[in-house]
Amino acid sequence: MSHLIDIRRDLHKIPEIGFKEFKTQSYLLQFISNLDQQYLQITTWKTGIVVYIKGTNPTKLIGWRTDIDGLPVQEETGLSFSSEFEGYMHACGHDCHMAIALGLVEAFSKQPPIQNVVIYFQPAEEGPGGAEPMLEWLKAEQPLLVANEIYALHIAPEYPVGTIATKPGLLFANTSELFIDLKGIGGHAAYPHKTRDMTIAAANLLLQLQTVISRNVDPMDSAVITVGKMTAGTVQNVIAENARLEGTIRTLNADAMAEVKRRIEAICAGIEAAFECTVSIDYGSMYYEVNNDAECANALLQFAEQFDGAIAYECPAAMTGEDFGYFIKDIPGAMFWTGAASSYGLHHAKMVPDELLIPLNCQFVEQFLRQR
Repeated sequence: MSHLIDIRRDLHKIPEIGFKEFKTQSYLLQFISNLDQQYLQITTWKTGIVVYIKGTNPTKLIGWRTDIDGLPVQEETGLSFSSEFEGYMHACGHDCHMAIALGLVEAFSKQPPIQNVVIYFQPAEEGPGGAEPMLEWLKAEQPLLVANEIYALHIAPEYPVGTIATKPGLLFANTSELFIDLKGIGGHAAYPHKTRDMTIAAANLLLQLQTVISRNVDPMDSAVITVGKMTAGTVQNVIAENARLEGTIRTLNADAMAEVKRRIEAICAGIEAAFECTVSIDYGSMYYEVNNDAECANALLQFAEQFDGAIAYECPAAMTGEDFGYFIKDIPGAMFWTGAASSYGLHHAKMVPDELLIPLNCQFVEQFLRQR
């Protein structure tokens, strides 16, 4: 399976962001077209691909989902196969995910499984979100390609290669992007009384946002608001007319997400009144929680316990966001972390997963799906 590592390196060179994965899709289709087509049926949707594999004696349709997009991150790994696209990188391991999925298609094309299998190459996981619209399209246009149960993996840099980590129930959080724009009146620094300063307004808003979790979410629950970027103004002696906050919201249940957003909107209304400005909110991409079906998650853990080279681990839930949650909102299924043994974490410019995870997980997933 060393060729799967070469595939991963090829894909690593061409990271593309959501719904712009044109070269990625072309590469994937080229590889799949070179396989024996006897048991395969290929359908495309936007920049995504759906591969249906006919089973030998099927009673159900089992799904496997992989994500295919990269991130707007400037790579700093120094690898000989670094990204060829300036400002973009597969910093979340989707290149590894795709290599594993192609390995599955290849294996099933040579020896079909008992059950029918469908493999979804889903675009735009990092944003603006591809799972929900892809699933809506499947239900409306290709209902026979909607799986009866579905699985997926994600690399975990903090775990050693071979770790299969998951749990029944909630695995990943509800997430929402957060973009807040403030508009006031700019002017000369010497005449502040003639302006409405959005630097001051944004600073006050930033501090007030930090009270939303501590005073509105049950302390026995968990939620996070992080503002990772704040911009205001253009030069040191001009009072800022505009400011912008960019961040993320993460909660462990949908009700908490609704309450957090309600409080954010109330605080923003207060900022408008206090600073005589206008405030607009955009929640951007919103992902539903990954809530694993208990039977499916336990089946993965039990299979990992007897699989040579795997280490089964029932892990805690994380505040990570993943739009795979939309698939298992409607379809029984489960996602698992797989160890990648990297010194740097997900989305880091120096994240380098151990490529041995690719053949190991290809074999693990293939055998798991064959026995479902």
